[in-house]
Amino acid sequence: MASIKKYPTAKGDRWRVQYRTPDHRVTQRRGFKTKREAEDFAATTHVSKMRGEYVDPADARVTVGDLGPDWLARQTHLKPSSRRTAEVAWRVHVEPRWGRTKLADLKHSTVQSWVSDMGREVRDAEGAVTKKASGPVTVIRAFGVLAGILDEAVRDRRLLTNPARGVKLPRKVKREHSYLTDAQVMALANEAGPDKGVIVLVLAYCGLRWGELAGLHVADVDTLRRRLHVRRNAVNVGSVVEVGTPKTHERRSVPLPRFLVEPLAAACRGKGRDSIVFPAMGGGYAKSPGANTWFSGAVDRCIAAADKARAEERQRSADGEPVTAVFPRVTPHDLRHTAASLAVSAGANVKAVQKMLGHTSAAMTLDTYADLFDKDAEAVADAHDHRLGGLVFAPNVAKVQPIAVREAR
Repeated sequence: MASIKKYPTAKGDRWRVQYRTPDHRVTQRRGFKTKREAEDFAATTHVSKMRGEYVDPADARVTVGDLGPDWLARQTHLKPSSRRTAEVAWRVHVEPRWGRTKLADLKHSTVQSWVSDMGREVRDAEGAVTKKASGPVTVIRAFGVLAGILDEAVRDRRLLTNPARGVKLPRKVKREHSYLTDAQVMALANEAGPDKGVIVLVLAYCGLRWGELAGLHVADVDTLRRRLHVRRNAVNVGSVVEVGTPKTHERRSVPLPRFLVEPLAAACRGKGRDSIVFPAMGGGYAKSPGANTWFSGAVDRCIAAADKARAEERQRSADGEPVTAVFPRVTPHDLRHTAASLAVSAGANVKAVQKMLGHTSAAMTLDTYADLFDKDAEAVADAHDHRLGGLVFAPNVAKVQPIAVREAR
């Protein structure tokens, strides 16, 4: 049990409570003005120890900055790209705001204000922007780092509850997917050239992520069974390519269209089984092509060709709409979306698309590509029309026939 003693100070007598922590360390709390206050504190501390809710006041005086680096070092379960994202969020957003804040001083309202302020643009008196608003994804990532640190503090009994939980976060704005048609995919592949064109076709018809394509070895290409075995993911993290397991940590086998067998066989010809199928110019795993690369150049030429064709069609027919479709400015990852679109157009169901893309569940595939399955709903409606045949819904027509039948009897 705790012991309560009085001691003198310059401002008068005060009371001190001496007690043992759950790990049997002797500690004390001083400065109570009355014995009743000291007794209440002792009773509350005893109950919290009995319930397993005791938080050492000394532990709550550590700062977020004391815990952050060690928390980041323990995130070894994350993929390299996700770990780097967390490190950037900590360095840019969390540490500058919360690094010197003690755990005991954290409040739910201040965390909510921080989240709201990150998504708000700030202007000076003259209307000039002094602080740009962070996007919803950036805000959610930064909040996730702070909340994760505080969750661990709760588990370590440094805090009783996490003041960040329950904070309202901004909603992500879902980016509209860009889909290419078969003709557009072939145009892009032809513009990319014989060596890079096969990369375009594999991305657009097999649905691989860029890191999965970059990580393909010759042994992963089975042209006899027409399968691509996705065993690794080569992701650009900063300026270094990190090689690990696929995004979902599960290997998968992707069917290969027949027209891709020969181009892939040519890409593998003369290489050992452990060689990279699509290496970088200087060897090693290739980074995803960004601006001013072979991919962006091929897209630019396709856009220019489509725009030229549309302009010529407008000149020939002033009233009609151009037949040639607008060529969207796509990225390598957009070809993964295209693969989903072309698979659905070919009649694939959601489970087949899920397996091809390597999603963890069919629900995830539906959430990501709900717009592609709208035709399935239309097919259900058409099936109802076909099944009903000549039956007509006419609730206001008098039911004469059944009455006549009864009278005849």
